[in-house]
Amino acid sequence: MNLQTAQMVLQIATLLYFISMSGYILFLFNQKKIYQKIAFCFISTAVAFHFISMMIYTIATQHVPIQNLSQSLSLAAFFLGCMFLFFQYKFDLKILGVFASILLFAIMVIVLIMPEAPVEKNIVLKGFWLYSHIVLVFTGEASLALACGAGILYLLQEKGIKTKRPGFFYKRLPSLDFLDNVGYTCLTTGFALLTIGLVTGFIYAKVIWGRFWNWDPKELFSVGTWLVYAALLHLRLYSGWRGRKSAIMTIIGFFIIIFTFIGVNMLLGGYHQTFTK
Repeated sequence: MNLQTAQMVLQIATLLYFISMSGYILFLFNQKKIYQKIAFCFISTAVAFHFISMMIYTIATQHVPIQNLSQSLSLAAFFLGCMFLFFQYKFDLKILGVFASILLFAIMVIVLIMPEAPVEKNIVLKGFWLYSHIVLVFTGEASLALACGAGILYLLQEKGIKTKRPGFFYKRLPSLDFLDNVGYTCLTTGFALLTIGLVTGFIYAKVIWGRFWNWDPKELFSVGTWLVYAALLHLRLYSGWRGRKSAIMTIIGFFIIIFTFIGVNMLLGGYHQTFTK
């Protein structure tokens, strides 16, 4: 097992993501369940190959593939695929696969075409608290990405209903209540995982640098992102921010996550800059 094998398996996973995306797009237009079933099988297989690729890399290098931007994006895509499979099993919202598969394929194309930055082994980038932090934050953000997808579907369905003209999406999407419930479950799941992930990150900082808080730009924006979602949940529970308002806020929140994940490290630097070189 070597790095070339890991890359080849990752390319196979990307191809499978593409086939899955094609199947979901066919399902979107034709509404034949066979297309959705085939697409779901391919996306499940893609996630499995994605995992195998990461395991090969880890065994070959003795390091988790989280050393630069392409590896970070690949890991983000993997957890997005895992969380999609989980929520698909839970809710059977087939149309959400269109959003998930397009996003997955787009990320993986970026991963494959991006020049591979040299990886400098860092002895501090390991340990229980770091790995816990990575898994929890990435799964949390993947759930929030799917909440964004459910929010987009909600707005599309609401528009079709309000115009009183059954449009393209009207018959292809479930009820607004169902979409809102899916979005809310993705939101609460993602928020809980993100919360625990931030806590483990603070503990890791304490272990490595001797203090929980370092005023790192990524720390500031991560806490800011957490506050945005905390405010959204508070408004849902106590001010009736359901439906359209919640959908819009989950979409905005996801764009904040993207900036926090990539933009902060590139523009402001800090300890986390290692992951986006």
